[in-house]
Amino acid sequence: MMQEPTRIIAIRHGETHWNVDSRIQGQLDIPLNALGRSQASRLAQALKDEPVRAIYASSLTRAWETAQYLGRALELDVVPELGLRERGFGDFEGKTFAEIQAELPDQSQLWRTRDPHFSPLGGESLTDLRLRVLEAASRLAAQHPGELIALVGHGGVMDVLYRAATRLGIQAPRTWELGNAAINRLLWTPEGFSLVGWADTNHLDDDALDETSVA
Repeated sequence: MMQEPTRIIAIRHGETHWNVDSRIQGQLDIPLNALGRSQASRLAQALKDEPVRAIYASSLTRAWETAQYLGRALELDVVPELGLRERGFGDFEGKTFAEIQAELPDQSQLWRTRDPHFSPLGGESLTDLRLRVLEAASRLAAQHPGELIALVGHGGVMDVLYRAATRLGIQAPRTWELGNAAINRLLWTPEGFSLVGWADTNHLDDDALDETSVA
């Protein structure tokens, strides 16, 4: 018998001060700023009547706090999932785009051209990130056939999920948005992910910052 698909709402965390500064956060634990908290609140209100059965979130504060707003609105506990954490950027973390270009030009070029095997010292490659995120998202979705779940993570996580759902390669240039606190909808079956809707920010009055690399 075929397994019923799992419906997924995939959410990037609300805005942080480092998003505004174009500073790489990676796995550093940066909190939401005031706008980010407002975004998370409005996101929760937009989804409060959805039949969500479970909320899974990255344990990094910016994603965890975003998920807590949703959990309170839906009266659900948030479950931490390490597989939904942002890409580890190692030596890039804490630096701005301009600083990386100036200090590490060769590595910056590999990063910006999306070399799938490049990893900053102490960080992860795109290949490693993809494997981690897809394993976690597939494992969680498989636990909820026929149900709706929420996954709260980061720009890099959203990018991996979009590519998986649209069958785009890891090095394909990005033409889609990854806004803070946007609502993204997917389906999962054992055959993989498919896209239902992406980058819905109607609840935010267009204040979602689209900046994947500093998520």
